[in-house]
Amino acid sequence: MFQDRKLHLKKPAEIALMREAGLVVGRTLEALRAAVAPGVTTADLDALAEERIRASGAVPSFKGYLGYPASICASVNDEVVHGIPGSRTLREGELISIDCGAIVEGWHGDAAITVHVGEVDPVLAELARVCEEAMWRGLAAVRLGGRLSDVSAAVESYVRSQGDYGIVEDYVGHGIGTEMHQPPNVPNLGKPGKGPKLQPGLAIAVEPMITLGSQQTDVLDDEWTVVTRDGGASAHVEHTVALTANGPWVLTALDGGAAKFAELGVAMGGPATVS
Repeated sequence: MFQDRKLHLKKPAEIALMREAGLVVGRTLEALRAAVAPGVTTADLDALAEERIRASGAVPSFKGYLGYPASICASVNDEVVHGIPGSRTLREGELISIDCGAIVEGWHGDAAITVHVGEVDPVLAELARVCEEAMWRGLAAVRLGGRLSDVSAAVESYVRSQGDYGIVEDYVGHGIGTEMHQPPNVPNLGKPGKGPKLQPGLAIAVEPMITLGSQQTDVLDDEWTVVTRDGGASAHVEHTVALTANGPWVLTALDGGAAKFAELGVAMGGPATVS
């Protein structure tokens, strides 16, 4: 499950650069959230993202990555992840997952949001809510002395407590740093107490993907877009988090995770506490 257990621990100055990249991603995603509306195309969103990222002095992580042609992934309805932006026009009642990455001085930030297009069915709204809350439960489990699977177990436990949702197994969170994807993998389900020990300087992306039906997926002919096999709707969210000496610091959240961690009773780390 945890392919290559070696952890790439970061120094304080490196975490600081990842925070800069994370803030670019966080601000870009907020602009994209505001821009989502019926009639907007996914290409429109991609152009906005690239403009915002480059105007911030950063470089889009995704564009050119393994040949990927765009600056964001825009995945609508049954598209789970890696949807390629294009001429598709958003319609009232849809869900769109927007995944975005940026590089600052060689260091990456990576995050994703699921957004309602206008008014959506309450079932879809709840799907998106459960996915986001599960992510935060996973982020809150990034604690000193814990194990990597504690994060996985926290995500799964919350999703299971909320209903009969599918948890996608074939696509997972990941380590992050000078590369967008580093060891270790961070699955979204599993038992606690397993895998590498969580240490200061660890940076990972926590990213649950859940569905209204089966968790089984297929890849379309474009060789990128992942869809649910049964056509059920999906949601996908993500944040990059670093573990500091005093707790987790969410590098792609504009407030570092302070508000949500306070709600969950978790002490937030920060730049002065990275060890």
